[in-house]
Amino acid sequence: MNVLMLLKPKDTVKYIYDTNTLRQGFEKMRAHSYTAIPVISEDGTYVGTVSEGDFLYYIVDLQNSAIREKEKHSVKDIIRKNFNPAVKIDVSMDELLNRAVNQNFVPVVDDRGTFIGIVTRQDIIKYFIEEAGSKL
Repeated sequence: MNVLMLLKPKDTVKYIYDTNTLRQGFEKMRAHSYTAIPVISEDGTYVGTVSEGDFLYYIVDLQNSAIREKEKHSVKDIIRKNFNPAVKIDVSMDELLNRAVNQNFVPVVDDRGTFIGIVTRQDIIKYFIEEAGSKL
């Protein structure tokens, strides 16, 4: 099985740019009821994933709840290194499952690091259930 069979392409996935303000990023997450969202650069490179907690901790650390203050800081200020790293399209299904244990989705990039979409935990679980059913 190829990861591309489970891929939700970039044009169907919500994401934010690392140059978005904290306010813009959080508002997009909230509008779509996401708890985490992929972050890409303006050139399309996958930068990381941010979660609601990342926004919350950063805002608390700022010790300022003014909306205007959130417009002075960008999403790139809150990205954690090595949180939800992307996989390439040649990833094994076992590795995909291992990654999905800790996150609702796994970001997928091409050989140049360009974000091409995500694979959801739900789709990975369905794949393994169908795989087990076909072996019975």
